[in-house]
Amino acid sequence: MSVDALADAPATTRGRSDAPRARVLRRLVHNPLAVTSAVVLLVAVVVAALAPVIAPYAPEQTDFANTLAPPGTAGHLLGTDDLGRDVLSRIMLGVRASLVVALLAVATALVVGVPLGLASGYFRAVDGVISRLTDLMLAFPFLILAVGLAAIRGASLGNAAIAIGIAQIPGVIRVVRSDALRISSLDFVAASVVDGAGDLWVLWRHVLPNATSVVLVQATVAIPAAILGEAVLSFLGLGIQPPDPSLGTMLANAQQFAARAPWAAVLPGVAIMLLALAFNVFGDSLRDALDPKGSRS
Repeated sequence: MSVDALADAPATTRGRSDAPRARVLRRLVHNPLAVTSAVVLLVAVVVAALAPVIAPYAPEQTDFANTLAPPGTAGHLLGTDDLGRDVLSRIMLGVRASLVVALLAVATALVVGVPLGLASGYFRAVDGVISRLTDLMLAFPFLILAVGLAAIRGASLGNAAIAIGIAQIPGVIRVVRSDALRISSLDFVAASVVDGAGDLWVLWRHVLPNATSVVLVQATVAIPAAILGEAVLSFLGLGIQPPDPSLGTMLANAQQFAARAPWAAVLPGVAIMLLALAFNVFGDSLRDALDPKGSRS
């Protein structure tokens, strides 16, 4: 029976692939840090999705009689900013904006970076060109590259997502290329080629599925970097523009009132920290759970 025939075999042959998935799930469930970070991320996603509905005030609604009100006063749970806008409502909408930008940026990086990484790791003829271009982009720090691209394209949510996504492409290419090189050297890939499978078939049916775990881990690592990138761009005025709320914009506006109203600057910073930390911890836990050499559960 050929290698591809084995890949197409039904039920009893392929059903065993459920075992690794069950092992990964068990490892995640039994990891307190993974569970905690997953709960934080779930809450953040729900809040972001329902923010326009559950936010107590409209993000642009002003209350000039209660500017810089402390948390818990004047009907504002987390206080107000210098224009009397509710900090809690703006943080909710800011988390929504951060997640949207992060997901768009990471999707852009994966759509471009994964095919290029696979091609670089499998086709030796193009490896040199793709690797040199990747090295050239990696010569620029991530935030510097993102800021430069955002400044060129103009300030907006979409442009910030594209700029951050382009800046993350080299990292995706490097990681996927490394795993594609490893997978391409395995016996079952060589057997498939000998059996007459074409290069695109081998990439689609064998290399890409076996590189999925690396791509997933890279995505969870790239999302917090994108969240921080969006905050930096908005802080510099190159991201989401007022009156739309952004955690980075809130930090920029609150810095001149940090002594009088520290909550206006600290609370958006805490939101950024929690989001980034939760994604990083979950990414590390997922990487450990996907490691076949890890301890048995």
